[in-house]
Amino acid sequence: MTEEQVDEVLQKAAAAAPQVDPALLKRIAESLNSSLRPVRPLPPTWVLTAGLAVICTTVAAAAAARAGFYGLEKLSLLERLAIFSTLGILVWVAGTQFVGRLIPASRRQLTASTFLIISIVALLGVFALVFRDYRTDHFIAAGIVCLLTGLLMAIPAALLSWALLRRGFALNPVAAGLVGGALAGLSGVTMLELHCANFQTLHVLVWHTAVVPVSAAAGALVGYVLRRYSTPT
Repeated sequence: MTEEQVDEVLQKAAAAAPQVDPALLKRIAESLNSSLRPVRPLPPTWVLTAGLAVICTTVAAAAAARAGFYGLEKLSLLERLAIFSTLGILVWVAGTQFVGRLIPASRRQLTASTFLIISIVALLGVFALVFRDYRTDHFIAAGIVCLLTGLLMAIPAALLSWALLRRGFALNPVAAGLVGGALAGLSGVTMLELHCANFQTLHVLVWHTAVVPVSAAAGALVGYVLRRYSTPT
């Protein structure tokens, strides 16, 4: 057989489409059709963001109501406006970012790390502006209590936020976990500002603010674990 004949045979073999039993194709199509279900679309981004804001605010307010609104009562009107308006804006932005992380192809203007840095800087700025007591009485002992309290309040906020967005899908679980953790941490900080009457500047700057990055790191770790163990090896 010449080289030209070999090439002709190979070309014919490559061009020949394999024959599939039509009955088999019909059974496959029927099997797929029987398992298909209509997908209920997610609500608009602003609705989900509002839901997240309500969750975080409610968790913080309920916990502070149980523990006492000592911090809120001690703050002046201007101080309340400065602190809680900043927290409200950050919660809304965090909610928008979190929703965007769980809806593929959503428009996002901030990276997760950039949002975290902005949140920390904003909190440090407003706390430094409001609080002017530079004593450090019981700095470690009182600080650890506030940090743990804020993180404890972040847990229900995180779980309820996940429940609201459970039908979403994160293409980057680590980034989504970081933003979700920061959102939950902001709920914890809100609770502390409502409850904690320790207005020493360094106490608030260090221990209250620390709730956000620690909670964000915990969320990123959860996202990493989920990605690691859900990816086929």
